[in-house]
Amino acid sequence: MAGHSKWANIQHRKGRQDAKRGKIFTKMAKDIILAAKGGGDPDMNPRLRLAIAKAKGVNMPNDKIDTAIKKGTGELAGGDIAEVIYEGYGPGGVALLVEAATDNKNRTVAEVRHLLSKAGGSMGEAGCVAWMFDRKGVMNFSAEKYTEDQLLEIGLEGGVEDVKAEDESIEVYCAPEDFSDAQKAFEEAGVESSSAELSYVPKNTVELDVPAAKKLMTLMEKLEECDDVQNIHVNADFPEELMAEMEG
Repeated sequence: MAGHSKWANIQHRKGRQDAKRGKIFTKMAKDIILAAKGGGDPDMNPRLRLAIAKAKGVNMPNDKIDTAIKKGTGELAGGDIAEVIYEGYGPGGVALLVEAATDNKNRTVAEVRHLLSKAGGSMGEAGCVAWMFDRKGVMNFSAEKYTEDQLLEIGLEGGVEDVKAEDESIEVYCAPEDFSDAQKAFEEAGVESSSAELSYVPKNTVELDVPAAKKLMTLMEKLEECDDVQNIHVNADFPEELMAEMEG
């Protein structure tokens, strides 16, 4: 599972999140719409509760959140969005899973295929790389506030499987079905996570040299610029030299 958070840390260091606030709101709204299809009450819908928490974490206005919920439940028009996952290969032979939410699958697959091809990668058939990843609940905590042992002790009752230190954060992993219980365990203990999501975690990672890592970063940035792309998962381990270069 090593390297899972490095892309998030790279984004943070480059200041990309704040620079794309409007685009982030669009992606969050789609996430809420899809979640609300399972019911508009967050108390009864864990996925919606998580989507709302993530939206509030980036300061998405409450009226936009409410509108997205109503679109998902069908109270308002605009909720005709489907979830799709594209699989393929990127620079350095790394495996990619691209999660998208779209109202036009033909448009989205064409955009993703074009970007992969332009970066020297390729689109693959369904199932070609999915087996390289595990679906997990992933929670991040500040390494300055908490220790691995502390988080593991609290999380065990909630189904936590593994705890890993990664840069300035500590990542906690659990099975998807235990995600709500794990979050509840930390909340009841007064331990606050910096982020929490259901994600695809690579079973093993591919070590990249700096040139290949830079090409992969460029590809991932281009994919993230697509309004339909929600999340990108890779089995790459970004080299420490690149991290140090960006810090400098």
